[in-house]
Amino acid sequence: MHHPFFRLAIALPLAAASLTAFAASSGAMMVSDCWIRSMPGDVPSGGYFKLMNMGDKPVDLEGVSTDAFGMSMLHQTQTTGSTSKMVMVDKVTVPANGTLAFAPGGYHVMFEKEKKPLTVGSTVPVTFKFSDGESIVGQCAVKSATGQ
Repeated sequence: MHHPFFRLAIALPLAAASLTAFAASSGAMMVSDCWIRSMPGDVPSGGYFKLMNMGDKPVDLEGVSTDAFGMSMLHQTQTTGSTSKMVMVDKVTVPANGTLAFAPGGYHVMFEKEKKPLTVGSTVPVTFKFSDGESIVGQCAVKSATGQ
């Protein structure tokens, strides 16, 4: 019979490996639950994810880029009464020891000029650039236009 410590020594790296498939981090920032809405033709695709700041100072997300698209911009959906519009923003602040979600109807990334059709179920590497000099490459799942 194997010693319980031996089983734990095997299980922990496997658990850590599966966790990193869903989240990427280095330094104070972490990116998780990243996905891109695949749209037909030349229609821009939305990018969504969660940011976690584990540091004691606010950090700005200053940009997002990927080789899968020719252009990417930070956007926020703003609603006034029954009218909604998308507004480009230069940066988005993640509070100290806090989280910020990029989700449909709120902050999101607009990916434009798709270089080749995306395959639903695949992943796309995306680089997130922060004001503290940190860059994180996360794997973003490609989902259908309905978010499935």
